[in-house]
Amino acid sequence: MNQLESLKKFSKIVVDSGDIESIEQYKPEDVTTNPSLILKYWNLDIYHNILINSIEYAKKKGGNLKKKVHNAVNKIAVGIGSKILEKITGYVSTEVNAKYSFSIEDCIIEGKKLISMYEEEGVNRSRVLIKLAATWECIQAAKELEKLNIKCNLTLLFSFAQAKACAEANVFLISPFVGRIYDWYNLHYPLLQYDVNKDKGVLSVKKIFNYFKTYNYNTIIMGASFRNIQQILALSGCDQLTISPILLEELKNTIGKVDKQLHIPNEITIIKPKNLSKSEFLWEHNLDQMAVETLSSGIRQFGLDQDKLEKLIIPYLI
Repeated sequence: MNQLESLKKFSKIVVDSGDIESIEQYKPEDVTTNPSLILKYWNLDIYHNILINSIEYAKKKGGNLKKKVHNAVNKIAVGIGSKILEKITGYVSTEVNAKYSFSIEDCIIEGKKLISMYEEEGVNRSRVLIKLAATWECIQAAKELEKLNIKCNLTLLFSFAQAKACAEANVFLISPFVGRIYDWYNLHYPLLQYDVNKDKGVLSVKKIFNYFKTYNYNTIIMGASFRNIQQILALSGCDQLTISPILLEELKNTIGKVDKQLHIPNEITIIKPKNLSKSEFLWEHNLDQMAVETLSSGIRQFGLDQDKLEKLIIPYLI
């Protein structure tokens, strides 16, 4: 048995891609997308009709150029998500524009709008996860969206404070970014020799897993942003793992048994800790320099890729 098949016994595997061919090859239940992935794959022939339909949709909706571009980009994301859902049985994650990461109201409006656009495509909201950066504002927006039966995936999660606040808000799923945590520590405090047991990204997810399971939080933990298969295998037993096609291929081509590494604690505590206030959240998060810097840079990068997508669309709308 290869490591990918063995790993599937302990964790649900999700493909982190917008490439239909990869999705068809690995046959995951769920798929995650983001502006960077859409930018990477949007030029594929298979998505040509989605582009044309999105331009027609934006023109029909009308408004100024900015409004048309906004509608077209959202329609592309929804079109790609709908196409992916034809190939899988589970969820697709679609990201809200990162520029709304500090506005509760805008995130709620955008989340509802994306769901409405999916429903126009005949896709039930039960199959879509609205993806938001794990800022305080986005977490509060997700709390409200969940009440409307709109499930959310809180991404760009780096600090324990972010994880706790998401669980307290009853967010459906979180995506702790293992690789980006590792990158930051490797840049600032490089190890002479790599040891997965000292990998700060891996340790972060283990801490979150133990905390969530001890206090019986329902929020799903999906490890994300991996740099090597050692990180992935060290988190076998995590609820879900979203993996790039390159690392999926490496796991598929490696023969060997995978052992479960994460286990639900024997003692479960029914009484949960007191919820974090906004000031407590901001203080705890701010104490973690890595989390502050990586969250900020992640939001900026997704924002830049969103800008690139919009610039590609403009010529079609003029």
